[in-house]
Amino acid sequence: MRQRTAIVIGGGIGGLTAALALDRRGWSVTVLERTAGPAPASASGRRAQTALPTRSGAGIGLAPNAQRALDALGLGDAVRAMAAWQGAGELRLPGGRRLARTDNAAAVRRFGGPVMVAHRAELLALLAGRLPDGALRTGAAAELVDPGEPGPGGRPARVRIAAAADRATGTDGAIATDGTCATDGATATEEGAGVPAGADEELTADLVVGADGIHSTVRRAVFPGHPEPRYAGFTAWRFVVPAPDRPCTAHETWGPGGLWGTVPLPDGRIYAYATAAVPPGGRAADDERAELLRRFGTWHRPVPDLIAAADPAAVLRNDVRTAAAPPPAFHRGRVALLGDAVHPMTPNLGQGGCQAIEDAVVLAQLAAPDADLAAALAEFTRQRLPRTMDVVRRAERIGRLTTWRSRPACALRAVLMAATARLTPDLALRALDGIADWRPEGPTYAAGTRGTRTAAQPREHE
Repeated sequence: MRQRTAIVIGGGIGGLTAALALDRRGWSVTVLERTAGPAPASASGRRAQTALPTRSGAGIGLAPNAQRALDALGLGDAVRAMAAWQGAGELRLPGGRRLARTDNAAAVRRFGGPVMVAHRAELLALLAGRLPDGALRTGAAAELVDPGEPGPGGRPARVRIAAAADRATGTDGAIATDGTCATDGATATEEGAGVPAGADEELTADLVVGADGIHSTVRRAVFPGHPEPRYAGFTAWRFVVPAPDRPCTAHETWGPGGLWGTVPLPDGRIYAYATAAVPPGGRAADDERAELLRRFGTWHRPVPDLIAAADPAAVLRNDVRTAAAPPPAFHRGRVALLGDAVHPMTPNLGQGGCQAIEDAVVLAQLAAPDADLAAALAEFTRQRLPRTMDVVRRAERIGRLTTWRSRPACALRAVLMAATARLTPDLALRALDGIADWRPEGPTYAAGTRGTRTAAQPREHE
């Protein structure tokens, strides 16, 4: 039987997870990523043939649902080895008063595993390093030309890769990606092989996965009338600083119109994030570290110390956007959408990356090499659309609470949080009920249930 081909547009966490999961299922996969940077090393120490972006965010929370999805790919223990077991966590006020406290023992009891935190770039490198040689192409841009039509005699999906001269431009900061996937079941070509300089490439595939981020060009191509993600009412800053002289506990601090978060990483560094209810599109007149000092410099320690330790050039600022409406489906023709490309959400539940990982694993489980692709994609929409849109709505509700500015409203919020925490000690974890306890089909080995295996699962076509 001819080996099926898949093109994944987008080399972020969702895209790389989808590529790895489809490869495990027997697909010939190519990942097309627009940006470029130093090549990541694999678990064995060899470096991927092409490069991944270096500007890949900061920390990422991995709740038990994402860990179990990675278990299904044989990557769970490798991820846990590079992630920090987030111990105690606190909810505080800007003056330092503690409103609530929880720990990962409670998460293990409630969800079957802990909440862990990893550096996003290290997770990307791990995923990319497990792909077959030549599967990842970077440094160019791709667009969906035709979503194709599944079924007997149906036409394949078509993707166009911009000529080298056009690759420097992108749109709206989207992850518009680039790479190749040969037709008729052939494996991926070397980057640019057989293509005249300055010429576009056009490729066909049995399946295209749109994982190209919040400004997805794939989503626009398959659902041109669907509303773009809308501003959620606040912007976010993120950065990582070296290990401080004094250890600090993970905490999230809520103040008028914004919040601050501090999360220790496995190597002792600190991942910090902040949000503020401000108009969209803003930028500091001087630099973003100075903006953080103006907004949070009087808050309890270690907040001002962490801001002072940050490199101004390394502070990331992004407006937060969320899905304006549920999409008609998560698929059309031979195209499947996942992650921020189809269900962007606010970061308030720490589930953006986790839901993208879930999407990827479910898609690959449904799209067996001999499966009816039309039926598999329809089932993908049936399973993923209601679940992810529920997470979108729940995250947005929490996000709105963080934007309260008035003194009476903030005081009432603090009283209610403190009272609820006394009555329900696992207050922070309750928000993840029905989310973090998700399990994929097949065996998993989430942390807290030891006796794990670390070897990658064999590919079905081997």
